[in-house]
This record gives sequence, structure tokens and C-alpha cells, in this order.
Amino acid sequence: MQQLPKDTPIFVAGHKGLIGSAFVRRFAKEGFTNVLTEPREALDLTDQSAVLKYFQLKRPKVVLLCAARVGGIVENRDHPAEFITENLGIQLSVMKAAYESGVEKLLFFGSSCMYPRECLQPMEEASLFSGRPEDTSLPYAVAKLAGLITCLSYNTQYGGNRFMVAIPNNAYGPNDDFDPKSSHVLSALIRKFHDAKTAQSDRVTLWGTGTPRREFVHADDIVDASLFLLREAPRELQYPINIGVGEDYSIRELASLVADVVGFKGTIEFDASHPDGSPRKLLDSSRLEKLGWKANIELKAGIQDTYKWFLNDREAL
Repeated sequence: MQQLPKDTPIFVAGHKGLIGSAFVRRFAKEGFTNVLTEPREALDLTDQSAVLKYFQLKRPKVVLLCAARVGGIVENRDHPAEFITENLGIQLSVMKAAYESGVEKLLFFGSSCMYPRECLQPMEEASLFSGRPEDTSLPYAVAKLAGLITCLSYNTQYGGNRFMVAIPNNAYGPNDDFDPKSSHVLSALIRKFHDAKTAQSDRVTLWGTGTPRREFVHADDIVDASLFLLREAPRELQYPINIGVGEDYSIRELASLVADVVGFKGTIEFDASHPDGSPRKLLDSSRLEKLGWKANIELKAGIQDTYKWFLNDREAL
């Protein structure tokens, strides 16, 4: 698939989420005319029968599997059963329907939490399954690993590389989740510092020690990389490929950067009685770079873009 015609039927699963909505924005900007989306109320992606009927009716040629049950440390801790069952259900339904209805390309999004907790840094794709993932996200990580193996199994049994796996690092950007109970670290910091500034608080206390290091990839960069992969579709994409920016920050550094963008001038403290999660998660994205793609959005500019969206869309609160 060297070209992606503007009238290609493309199903974006999870079109209201962070990455899915970034795809929808990009397709609208570029004039794609046959982008398929369905709200959760109309199509339950865990319902195999309903998903198969939808695929047989709409006949998508490309499927972007962005839909997932996601959340931060608290959500993973409090809802492990939902995290593993919902994600497994979505993946099995969509992948099975994609195969049975003749989808030409399916791109499944994994997560950096699939890698072992004590993984060598930066984390290269060959390190997957070499150790146990971080316990605070284990059910989610196991579901994503199962999705990866499902994709590879379809390719192995039926030939080709119709089912592709991309592993982006921590995604952020417009339409992120800013709910304090379910958000990931970057959006959680934006919300926390914004609320503190609004309340004129003189200090903010954050979980953990502030020492873990994380890499952040803007959703628009993830979309750009994904479309590059769909166009290029090199033979090596029979295997998972990382999408990262090649640079990470400590949570302490990130907090300072977010506070600066938001305009919070108070003191930042850390409560080490709460868990840190994995000590470091930096992806080795050299394979993708060798193919000719590199991230474009610098972190501070991306945070500014995200905070601007946060301020202008009060429904996100």
C-alpha cells in the first residue's frame, strides 16, 4: 500500500480517544472522504458478532485499532479486571472481524508498558517478553502483549503483514484525559497545576519521588508515524516497531516544565509514600528512524498546544 487514496474506507476504532481523535483531525485536514467512526453506544467493540456485522456492512480496507481501556496508576490499581478483559475483548473482536472481512491493513497500538520493568534502556523491540512488566500496569500490559501475539499469529498463519503493531511511548496532546482519577502523568500534571493556579495555592504535592524518567510523544506525531508506516509497509513490519522521540525526562523535570507552561509559581513537593512505577521507559526508535521518520514536535511546544486545548475545551474537565 504505497499510497492511501482519499476515498479509502478507514475505520478508526476509538475515534474519541487521544490517538483516535488525532487521526480523525488529520484525515479531515487532508481531505479523506470515507473515514468510518462509531460511538460506543452504537457499536460495542467487545461484541464479536456486532463488530463482524459492522465490518461486513462497511467493508473497511484499513483499520486503526486505537480503542482501549486506559488510565494511570490509580485506575490500573483499582480496575485490573476491567483493564484486562475489556482490552482483550476489543482486540479479539476487531482483529477477528478484520481478518474475516478482508481488511487490507490493520494497525494495532501497543504500549511501552509491555516491556519488562527492568528492561535495558533504551528499550528495543527484541526485549519484549524478556521479563515481567511493571506490576502497577500488569493486566493492561498483558492484554497488549496478547494483542501483539494475535497480530503476529494472523500474519504467520495466513501470510503477509496485514496486521501491524506500533508501540508508541507515553502519548499526550489535545483530547487527552484530564480527569484526576484516570489520567496519565502529563495530563494529570496539567490539570493539577492549573487547578492550583486557579485556587491560588502556594504548593502542589505529587506522587512518588520524582526520579522515574519518561518519554512523551505528541499524538500528532504518532499519527504522522503511523501514516508513514501504512504507506511504506516495509517487510520488517511483520514485527512490532517503536514510536518515540529519543529523549526522556524525569518526573521532577516534567513537573517543572508543565508548571512553567501553566503559570504555576508555587512550590512543588513529592510524596515518596506513593508508588513511582517503572524507573525508566525510553524506547529505542532507531528502526523507525532508519526507515526515514522522526518526531517533529518538541515537548514544551507540545505541552503548550495541549494546555491551550485544555483551556479552550471545558468539556475536557
